[in-house]
Amino acid sequence: MDNLEYLENAENISAGLYKSAYEAIVEFDEDRALSVLREARDKNADLMELLSRGYSAGMKELGDRFGMGEIFLPELMMCTAVMQKVSAEIDRALAESGGAASAKKARIVLGTVAGDVHDIGKGIVCSLLRSNGYEVYDLGREVPARAFVDKAEEYGARYIGSSALLTTTMTEQNKIEDILKKEGLRDKYKTLVGGAPVTCRWAEKIGADAYCEDAAEAVALLDSWNSAK
Repeated sequence: MDNLEYLENAENISAGLYKSAYEAIVEFDEDRALSVLREARDKNADLMELLSRGYSAGMKELGDRFGMGEIFLPELMMCTAVMQKVSAEIDRALAESGGAASAKKARIVLGTVAGDVHDIGKGIVCSLLRSNGYEVYDLGREVPARAFVDKAEEYGARYIGSSALLTTTMTEQNKIEDILKKEGLRDKYKTLVGGAPVTCRWAEKIGADAYCEDAAEAVALLDSWNSAK
């Protein structure tokens, strides 16, 4: 086999793995997703390329479908669970081989604001961002405004995301902006807000950088910010 034939064969194998990984995520098939990963390891395929061009591509497809209302919350939760499993296995495989996981795009702290215990939507945003290469620090629910800023400083995050599911807790998002301004940190971070009662108008009013309607939009937004940095 000459060099050209070898390279073409290797590319065909990789393309087949990418397609299988993509389909496993789109079909919420954990067994198949892990089987593809085992096959990739056996063939010494590039696991980070597999993650990016296979699994994450499938996750992006489902994120887009969710944003368009073509799939619903249960389906998105199933695929994010599969994606989390695969990502953890890839990280473990790379650590075992002495390699390092791919450089994360950026760090973000996310949480549901104080007074609010709803966090399903925030959890989906965390999962989708992680599966798309972001280093996410999930602060949980009922997080005080002060903690968003303190944790962003502690973790060296670039972005701060807050979710409010009640109109009575939306003011906590405003408090985050006030703290950043008072402490001269506003230009250091990009802030995004979300939640059922939150709107673009609210984001503009409090001085947040952006409003995100759903997880897919959050990924697209951060990707656009990263590409522009």
